[in-house]
Amino acid sequence: MPVSDRFDGYPTRLSEPAPHIERTDPTVWGRVTSPELAGFEANGFATIPDLLSPDEVAAFGAEIGHLAADPVLYGDERVIVEPVAGQVRSVFQVHQLSKPIAELLTESRIVGLAEQILGSAVYLHQSRVNYMPGFGGSGFAWHSDFETWHAEDGMPTPRAVSLSIALTDNFPFNGSLMLMPGSHRTFVPCLGETPAGHYRESLREQRFGVPSADDITFLAARYGITQFTGQAGSALLFDSNVMHGSSNNITPYPRSNIFLVFNSVENALEEPFAAPQRRPQHIAARDFTPVREAAPETVSALADQAP
Repeated sequence: MPVSDRFDGYPTRLSEPAPHIERTDPTVWGRVTSPELAGFEANGFATIPDLLSPDEVAAFGAEIGHLAADPVLYGDERVIVEPVAGQVRSVFQVHQLSKPIAELLTESRIVGLAEQILGSAVYLHQSRVNYMPGFGGSGFAWHSDFETWHAEDGMPTPRAVSLSIALTDNFPFNGSLMLMPGSHRTFVPCLGETPAGHYRESLREQRFGVPSADDITFLAARYGITQFTGQAGSALLFDSNVMHGSSNNITPYPRSNIFLVFNSVENALEEPFAAPQRRPQHIAARDFTPVREAAPETVSALADQAP
């Protein structure tokens, strides 16, 4: 089917303002068995305390520290630096750069959370480590991940979830994630045609695919705002359409997390709905092999391909 003839249930990147779209797709597609996920359908997110043990937190913290300090990775397109401070902001496709992270994502305690919500086998749409250094970590504007994944990656519906695993304590004051509970039920069309190569700038500072101030004001009044806080080792699982963002970190306390995005194999990417070309594989994977079907030796081999 030609791209122009496709049905688009979530039109965005428009030339004129359009009404918000109330979601008709399910939030929970499967059967929830983990008690921590009981509120996911209502809120669009859930917290999982102590997903990693203190020893695992220490080991993964050291692992991501090595990645951020690796001079070989500087200049690699998978590494994003802070727009002002110049420090590492994110490292993408981290499961191919780190064998421990590659092995972690295949564990039932990790991938099983996504499978319960999405009701199918899942594949890894994106992996990264986010760093928010003290005295210079810049925040993320309010946004829905699905808006970008739909517009620029061709994700048909919001049948995807993100798992953010804290490797440092998340305080209310060091740039921890803010979310609007229930906002996953409302899709906000955004304005502006997507520029070519937009991902190069948006990963540092997003200007297209962000709601207007009026949109955010309306959603905040309707849903309210809460914040994910917790000790290192805790995790946040959230729906792809939840409105979320974070403020700058002006404290001495850094914040870092492993970020894994799982998409249903029944929701595989098509051509972008509102962008001139696909984003690269390290941002939006097009290998739809289910995570559980990836043999351990294959995962390890991928991890050994670090530049």
